[in-house]
Amino acid sequence: MFDLLIKGGTIVDGSGAAKRTGDVAVRDGMIVEVGRVSGMARETIDADGLIVTPGWVDIHTHYDGQVTWDPLLTPSLWHGVTTLVMGNCGVGFAPAAPDKRDWVIGLMEGVESIPGAALSAGIRWGWESFPQYLDALERMPRALDVAAQVAHGPVRAYVMGERAGELATPDDIAAQARIVREAMDAGAIGFSTSRSLLHLDVNGEFVPGTFAGEDELEALARTVVESGHGIFELTVRGMTGFDREGPPEEIAWMRRVAQKTGCPFTFLLGQTHDYPDVWRKVLTTCEAASRDGARIYPQVFGRPTNFLFTFQGVNPFSRYPAFKAIERLPWPERLRALRDPAVRQRILADHDPNDDAFRNIMKNCWAGTYELGRPLNYEPDPEDTIAARAKRLKMDPAALGYDLLLENDGTAVLYFTAFNYADGNMDTIRELLVHPLSVLGGGDGGAHVAYICDASVPTFMLTHWVRDRTRGERLGLEWVVRKQTFDTARLYGLFDRGLIKPGQRADMNLIDFDRLTLESPHFVNDLPADALRLMQTARGYVATFVAGQAVQREGRETGARPGKLVRGCADH
Repeated sequence: MFDLLIKGGTIVDGSGAAKRTGDVAVRDGMIVEVGRVSGMARETIDADGLIVTPGWVDIHTHYDGQVTWDPLLTPSLWHGVTTLVMGNCGVGFAPAAPDKRDWVIGLMEGVESIPGAALSAGIRWGWESFPQYLDALERMPRALDVAAQVAHGPVRAYVMGERAGELATPDDIAAQARIVREAMDAGAIGFSTSRSLLHLDVNGEFVPGTFAGEDELEALARTVVESGHGIFELTVRGMTGFDREGPPEEIAWMRRVAQKTGCPFTFLLGQTHDYPDVWRKVLTTCEAASRDGARIYPQVFGRPTNFLFTFQGVNPFSRYPAFKAIERLPWPERLRALRDPAVRQRILADHDPNDDAFRNIMKNCWAGTYELGRPLNYEPDPEDTIAARAKRLKMDPAALGYDLLLENDGTAVLYFTAFNYADGNMDTIRELLVHPLSVLGGGDGGAHVAYICDASVPTFMLTHWVRDRTRGERLGLEWVVRKQTFDTARLYGLFDRGLIKPGQRADMNLIDFDRLTLESPHFVNDLPADALRLMQTARGYVATFVAGQAVQREGRETGARPGKLVRGCADH
């Protein structure tokens, strides 16, 4: 007797092999037979006309706080993710002494734009050390599997206190290494840091570790290796558009450390619009490092790194004093004010008084901003930018953008292609995706909740890249499925998932491929402290299974909680 038998589906098994028709049998949370299966089951599903894939393994999320109050981890649940990795980019919530809890919340709020009020109200503190954090997570019921990396920011602050932004002494480095080793032995799946000049805490200070010396980074990488498992993840300096040579220099130290220690590295890589060809130099450097035995894997994006401009969330006017004067009004009153010609004139005549990286990114945003439209268009023609349209209309681009944001009763969404769209198409993204060293990441589930909703990228990989793209070459279904299952799982040493074959964990998606559709992003008030966040759902996921139990069917969660904490271990 099987627990679950999926009959006659089109199996895309995650290996990259050609799709085939067959059955999948599940018992005790594991796949036990694949092919032509006979026998009885407690539940049998006729999957004729549907594709059966492994569940998506999303390696770049920031659910570190949300994981303590939300058993569903939406929106990832709605996009077929069954395993997610958090603790990226050097930010997290452990270790954290009781008197430093507000500080680590401020670190996360500053770097990942998660409202501090929501984190303060929602996090169910019950730990100080990283092992205690994992133990707390393990006790909580959840729908999806989660794994955590230990983050440099909290570790540095725990050891160095008020000196966390300074150069570490040998004693500081040794103390950090002890904490990282303790975390790895307890089940951390990797270690992360950030060197990005865009990553600031809530007070505008660079995050701890931004300027860490190579001796410190080497010691922590060596600690990861000595634990017997794990990877070193980071956000590099220079991908912000300020420094043409930054990324190659960053690869140089990674290469040296990887060769000395044997530690694998993964880092975010995209195309900046200021220096749109630097990514090619970075890939060439990574290739040379690989030939010398250094394992360095660029983590690339599935679509343009974008900001979704709205009047409910973030927009180019958000930091103007004239806009701030009305932003805290209840939404109906704010909308009335935004429609007032006098208010409109004051906002359009104003400017951003800040002098920082965000202002630099926004300086010419209308030249890369589009209507997202319905159906959603993530690869629009450059002739349709707000700037190009305004020129044809003989209007100020900001005025046109303002008016477009007022449409749909002020809920319209504009799509700003901040990175990865310098050429006005996704050809560069395709080159990055198909590079043999690259891995798919950067979705940032749980982060930047007021203006980014890229947790939906796993669905986009199928709808856009496999089925719908018209402005360039597509990608094969089998290749895309492997890219976000087997490949991501193996990078993090998760050898029990990512394939549909006997002996693997029964994490699967049952998908009506023809019907698969991304819904429009919209705001919901479901964060603690009544904070807003963008939500994006999908149609076409007939069911998502975790350990053989359906956690959602047709976009409705089932109440099942088969998810668990996944601990890294030296056995692999």
